[in-house]
Amino acid sequence: MTTEYQITLTPSGNVFRVAADETVLDAALRQGIGLPYGCRNGACGSCKGTIIAGEFDYGTYQARTLNEEERSQGKALFCVGKPRSDMTLSVKEIGGAGDIQVRTLPCRVERKEIVAPDVAILSLKLPAQERLQFMAGQYLDILLKDGKRRSFSMANAPHHDQYVELHIRLIPGGQFTDYVFHEMRDRAILRFEGPLGTFFLREDSDKPIIFMAGGTGFAPIKAVIEHALYTHIDREMVLYWGCRSLRDMYMPLLPAQWQQEHPNFTFIPVLSEPKPDDNWRGRTGFVHQAIVDDFASLEGYQIYACGAPIMIELGQKAFAANGLPDDEFFADSFTYATPEITTT
Repeated sequence: MTTEYQITLTPSGNVFRVAADETVLDAALRQGIGLPYGCRNGACGSCKGTIIAGEFDYGTYQARTLNEEERSQGKALFCVGKPRSDMTLSVKEIGGAGDIQVRTLPCRVERKEIVAPDVAILSLKLPAQERLQFMAGQYLDILLKDGKRRSFSMANAPHHDQYVELHIRLIPGGQFTDYVFHEMRDRAILRFEGPLGTFFLREDSDKPIIFMAGGTGFAPIKAVIEHALYTHIDREMVLYWGCRSLRDMYMPLLPAQWQQEHPNFTFIPVLSEPKPDDNWRGRTGFVHQAIVDDFASLEGYQIYACGAPIMIELGQKAFAANGLPDDEFFADSFTYATPEITTT
């Protein structure tokens, strides 16, 4: 039988359990408790808090991050430390995106995968001592050399932060996306600022959730769903993913797997313009209309939507007309930089 210890946090009063071979931070994140962190290896001090009561294994860390004076005052690093008894700890918890530090960091392109003719998935590696703390669904700004910015949602959930995952659609004439598809090589160096945005799951609600994704709007919704499943949120969840044709639905097996493994999750793909060789027998039309057709009333739901502005606009109007309260609609509207036109 695995030994577990109970952790009580002050001042919030939140309580969770930690296995004897698990760090306080890992257990907290696994159970949806928002503790601050940065590097996750004892190098930055972002996770530092105070031991009020209990026995603690401090783990391995850098002396400059936690000195002897701080230890004598009860300070500890929760990203590397493990409990050896039930404990009471004092730490500032993260209640929302505003509690997380926005940072500017370099990163390396570890891998580029072309998953559709106009969609690439980038896996970005941060420097050795760095990890990015963020909330599932947030985005970052890629900082270009000319001072311009390009915004992309992070498609990975916070617990899976070895790489930052971006889903990038090729925009004809787009300065950065042309570079990604036609010039970028593995190990290319980029800089970004993040995390940014307020598109994340409102976990204080028990309402069932409808997700509406359009194209690469699947990226932040993927992160939110993976976070919800990882933290065992048991609310009913339905994902409607709308694309033009089958080739545009670039990760169909993943949500199908979620549906197979989690009884509270349903996946409904919708194609607006299926090609003859798609042999499509599923739902067709606009993705927002599929939702309206399936729910007689949306009064008791939350909806999280991400995709093109027109999809968001049409969806919001249709959902409101179908009973969805205004404050239960959360959206991230994807806009694209207009390619520059040179005249002679």
